[in-house]
Amino acid sequence: MTSHVLLIEDEPNIAEAIRFLLSREGCRVSTLHDGIGAAEAVRTERPDLVILDLMLPGCSGLDVVEAIRAHPETGDTPVMMLTAKGQGRDREAAEKAGVTLFMTKPFSNAEMLASVRALVGK
Repeated sequence: MTSHVLLIEDEPNIAEAIRFLLSREGCRVSTLHDGIGAAEAVRTERPDLVILDLMLPGCSGLDVVEAIRAHPETGDTPVMMLTAKGQGRDREAAEKAGVTLFMTKPFSNAEMLASVRALVGK
């Protein structure tokens, strides 16, 4: 079965690199470029995994995670948060919001694939 990943990343080069990497791995990847409507997209698309940037235009990644966790239909959806800001307080805020896994940019392709496999149970 193909895993569906919803990627929410505002940097086009990073979004395309992740989309390419995961598509090659057999994942179906949907992308959004800002946080507005992201929680609603998770409810309608029901992805197996959400990969989410911390800093997004319109609505922060933390707000998106909190909205995903607050809804009964999406509350247990795995969420991987990406950020260029790996400070402890960002990690703490992400964990408090309910992020499943926190990954700092830049990351290796192998690290990304291993994390995605672990989160979708492959």
